[in-house]
Amino acid sequence: MIIAPALFLDILLGDPPNRFHPTAWMGNLISMFTFHRPREKPALELIHGGAIVVFGAGLSALVGNALEYLFDQFPAPFNWLGIALILKSTISFRGLYRAAAEVQSALEKGDLVEARRLLSWHLVSRDTSQLDKSKVTAAAIESVAENASDGIIAPLFFFAVGGLPAALAYRFINTADSMLGYRDPAREWLGKIPARFDDILNVIPARLAGLFIVLSAPFCGGKVQQAWQIMWRDAGQTASPNAGVPMSAMAGALGVELEKVGHYRLGHGLRLPEVADLACARRTLICSMGWGIIVTSLIEVL
Repeated sequence: MIIAPALFLDILLGDPPNRFHPTAWMGNLISMFTFHRPREKPALELIHGGAIVVFGAGLSALVGNALEYLFDQFPAPFNWLGIALILKSTISFRGLYRAAAEVQSALEKGDLVEARRLLSWHLVSRDTSQLDKSKVTAAAIESVAENASDGIIAPLFFFAVGGLPAALAYRFINTADSMLGYRDPAREWLGKIPARFDDILNVIPARLAGLFIVLSAPFCGGKVQQAWQIMWRDAGQTASPNAGVPMSAMAGALGVELEKVGHYRLGHGLRLPEVADLACARRTLICSMGWGIIVTSLIEVL
């Protein structure tokens, strides 16, 4: 049983400095390949983006396989502790929870400028400079929900079905998507294949995360039925085929409307979010993680 110890280590230790963090190493590798990409040739950029994914994910899987073999040479509990420590590097519960708490603290102090800065620094890539208090709160809640899938449930799911090779390969592909999967001139073609790979891999984890958020609704005063209905009604509004699932589930669980102007309006007809709802979102994250531990641990032992 590796999953619960890995999450405990993440809660206890948090993220190491970037020079010791496997995800940062993956990011450096992606940056290196991106720097040497063909420029202003869409077809070649598309192929180059695909090569980044195939090579990086393959290398990550090979490293994961080698590490599993290495740790298997040690007696218990050192073997599973070593694997748990590597798996922990693919999970981002503590970082996500603390980032949301920092935004909440700034909002509670009435420091909207600092809340916007923290939101932009830790949680979202959108422009936050014009967001009001409610929109900052909504964006933070959305990020908590989306990252519950990408940063917690997905790596646990892939570890459960494929061990460290699958978890590390997933983390590489998700990192590549987060760095390259944007529709701007510099990354439009380079990021297409990483984005599609990430979409495919997250089909199951995103829906598991949505289900876990729905089941966690009563722990923040919400209703399972409402969360379920809003999730199914609004999940398709987002450009991503997966992000809308946990975000709309969170909107329904908290009973709030989450809007990114010009893009989506999840939970339409519900009230606007307040700062206290961000605290509820953090509690829901904890409960969802609990469901994730139970379900992925069962998958792991099957």
